Amino acid sequence: MASNFRQLTLRLLLAIAGGFASSLAMPREGIWPLIFASVAALVLSVKGLTLGKSLFVGFIGGASFYLSQIEWLSLYLGPVPWLALSILEAAIFAVGMAAISRAMSWIAEFKAKDFQKAFISVAVVSTIWTAREWVSINLPYGGFPWSRLAQTQSESPLASWVSILGFSGLSFIIAAISVALAEFMIAVRNRDQVWVRTGLAALVAALVLPGFVIPTSAEAENGYLTVAGIQGNANAGLFANPVRGSILQNHLDASNMAKDSPLAGEIDLMVWPENASDLSPFIDANANSRLTEFVDKDIQIPLVFGTITTRGDEIFNSSIFWQPNIGPTDYYDKKRPVPFAEYIPDRDFWYQLAPDLVGLITRGYSFGERDGIFELPSTEHLRANGVEGEAKLGALICFEIAVDDIGRELAADGAQVILSQTNNADFGHSDETYQQAALAKLRAIETGRAVVNVSTVGVSAIYLPNGETVSELPAFEPAAIVEKVPLRNSQTVAMVIGGWFDLAVNLLALLLVAAAYRSAWPPARRARM
Repeated sequence: MASNFRQLTLRLLLAIAGGFASSLAMPREGIWPLIFASVAALVLSVKGLTLGKSLFVGFIGGASFYLSQIEWLSLYLGPVPWLALSILEAAIFAVGMAAISRAMSWIAEFKAKDFQKAFISVAVVSTIWTAREWVSINLPYGGFPWSRLAQTQSESPLASWVSILGFSGLSFIIAAISVALAEFMIAVRNRDQVWVRTGLAALVAALVLPGFVIPTSAEAENGYLTVAGIQGNANAGLFANPVRGSILQNHLDASNMAKDSPLAGEIDLMVWPENASDLSPFIDANANSRLTEFVDKDIQIPLVFGTITTRGDEIFNSSIFWQPNIGPTDYYDKKRPVPFAEYIPDRDFWYQLAPDLVGLITRGYSFGERDGIFELPSTEHLRANGVEGEAKLGALICFEIAVDDIGRELAADGAQVILSQTNNADFGHSDETYQQAALAKLRAIETGRAVVNVSTVGVSAIYLPNGETVSELPAFEPAAIVEKVPLRNSQTVAMVIGGWFDLAVNLLALLLVAAAYRSAWPPARRARM
């Protein structure tokens, strides 16, 4: 009994350590190699356990994984949402780890050589991990598209894998390397498995080395666009109570800083972040007048900015495309409002459980249905920079940078550059904005499009399609960033096969888990099926 308790305690400590190590692999710390140790520790913590124990250890490991990574959520609404989301995700994590535990026991029963079992284990466990990750980022209520293994690799040579296999594919590669390392450690302990160790080392090399040679390009395919991104350093949090119009004024003032750039006379487009105007120009006449004068007389180029709009009884988190001497000509409404922040799903049910918390969210944003493409009219300057016809701008808002489907839709709809407008004011000086910036950088590589990531408070930066950071602004300072970005039309492999990769991994994981658990049933029960 004492021995069993000691073994379970050691497993729990290993799971906690593995979960916590994942947070150090995430930005801002960004010690990306630690993610391999993290996943290896989590996998080893459940290896060989029964269903009940693997669920328990997996839950503790999952809680450590999420609690340590998203502590910034507590800055927004206090500890309750942070704990609630982490517990929900830990429950999903636990089911995935239990499936991994059973699959590893199933593989151990195979009549195969040790090196064959090790390779099968790498493939099977990586598949189940990736499928579990897909569930976490999609379910329920659209899921929580964060805390993915891929998110740790924005500064790693492995980042280029997203241009081939997408975010899920990169997570699969990371999981495979991690499980291979776990199997390698087991082989080292067994001492006589030289061929297993050699094969696993070769497998890790085969997964890592392509990251150095996978071609990614930042070459323009339809000329260049000179864009100015404005960071207003505004107190634009959801529950902030600034002076009316002050957020708009912050961005008007910060826009003057673009005039200091050597490229000031060549700017084709100015981009403000999400919620950059706290006054809707469609309701407030003064805001409309100020924006009209600013665009028509001051910058004399199109402006893309975020504000809240209403149509009938619905409220939208919107991005507005405003042209000089014309006014607003297009808009995009956020397609994926954040549950329990921008709207409350099943409000009556959740209100019964947490009335004080749910009561804080007094308005719920509706789901947008329009495409995110803005067409920038041709000008003499654009034509001189090689742009043929209208430049197509792909707009998304805040956490949508983490949603795979949004990026795929923009690329499929013809976006030649992606404008990622965000408001990070609620999360203070936490790691959240750096984690989001890592997603923006990886999304640039995945889509093969430059990403202009503009925040109210930072991190604001421009990322090229090859992952290069062109320029980055310091956080919590009013500033402007002005750069030339390439316009591209071609589709990366990830844009073509990414959705199919997800489908294949999920179906395969279901088959593998079903087979693993079926093998555990008594022979008489299997015979009756």
